Amino acid sequence: MKTQLLIITALESELKQSDLPADVKLIYTGVGKINAALASYKAIAEHQPKLIVNFGTVGKINPALTGLVSIGKVVQRDMIAEPLAPRGMTPFCPNPYEYFSVSGDHICGTGDNFVTSQDPWLGLQKVDVVDMELFAIAATAFQFNIPWRSYKYITDEANSSAGNEWQGNMHQGHDLYMQKLHELL
Repeated sequence: MKTQLLIITALESELKQSDLPADVKLIYTGVGKINAALASYKAIAEHQPKLIVNFGTVGKINPALTGLVSIGKVVQRDMIAEPLAPRGMTPFCPNPYEYFSVSGDHICGTGDNFVTSQDPWLGLQKVDVVDMELFAIAATAFQFNIPWRSYKYITDEANSSAGNEWQGNMHQGHDLYMQKLHELL
């Protein structure tokens, strides 16, 4: 079944299908890159979307940011295979080490860990926010040649309090996601 727009998010607690227009398909990936890649691949193969939109939550590295941010580029922050390849690059892999959205202003660093402390590499790469799924979603969209966009709600400051802050704030992006969706439709 083909669809114009496919929304991908990690958890139902971030966005509920019942809140979306009936003709908009929403896929939950679960947490982490492997879950996101598998769910994205299956959803793209099944629904053949023209555009993928990722809504989700992030921790902020750039202290100036608040609210909902648009992502223009995503990198993989936890691929550390030095000396075989520089950090962020998968050795012996022809695929890109960074993916670009249709539009967006900020850089997201994706990894399979919850960021709770400073990492100088993130600053060197000019990473604004961190998540756990977007790189996998973007890489899968790239394989199918499907454009994507991502809007992330900042829940925490990627520090020692991040876990508690995320749990307390993860649902607060909902209204901003819905406003952005109505702009996109």
